Amino acid sequence: MIGLTGGIGAGKTAVARRLAELGAVVIDSDALAREVVAAGTPGRDEVVAVFGDAVLGPDGELDRAALGRIVFADPDARRRLEAIVHPRVRARAAEIAASAPPDAVVVNDVPLLVEANLAAHYDMVVVVLADERTRVLRLVRERGLAEADARARIAAQATDEQRRAVADVVIVNDGTVEELRARVDEVWRAAIMSRATRGDR
Repeated sequence: MIGLTGGIGAGKTAVARRLAELGAVVIDSDALAREVVAAGTPGRDEVVAVFGDAVLGPDGELDRAALGRIVFADPDARRRLEAIVHPRVRARAAEIAASAPPDAVVVNDVPLLVEANLAAHYDMVVVVLADERTRVLRLVRERGLAEADARARIAAQATDEQRRAVADVVIVNDGTVEELRARVDEVWRAAIMSRATRGDR
């Protein structure tokens, strides 16, 4: 299995989308993280028990912005949230991977792969990097974050040096969408498929 990671705003989602187009079975840990704390789940109930009703929206779902303001400002709070979410996400990811076809290339898209010390669980780790200024601009423009919030979220994650230390392949996403797609295609041909033919999926 391949682990795909990168800091917020680096473009990991675009890389995952292209890998899926090329034929990979992509497990989206961000989507699973939302699923395991959706309204009506034990995960959501545990988050509310720890952080209070202030993190609930009027629809009963978690107010992710409110929760984000708490956990990105307080490392202890972030660890408490991760202790609730991460085991549930890993369990769901394992279920999905087990149901994939035997010859599938399975890519686990894990934003906090480095922070959770998960690199050793993968046959290959692909890291997406981008200049911090570029990441901040993307977060402000595309996600509507205030610049201070964008920088706080970047600072709360692993550094690029920490990500490079566990990477088998690095994809730098400082250019155009076309350049990124070309780089992903190159990685797919030269690294991923060559491993797949040796049986390392």
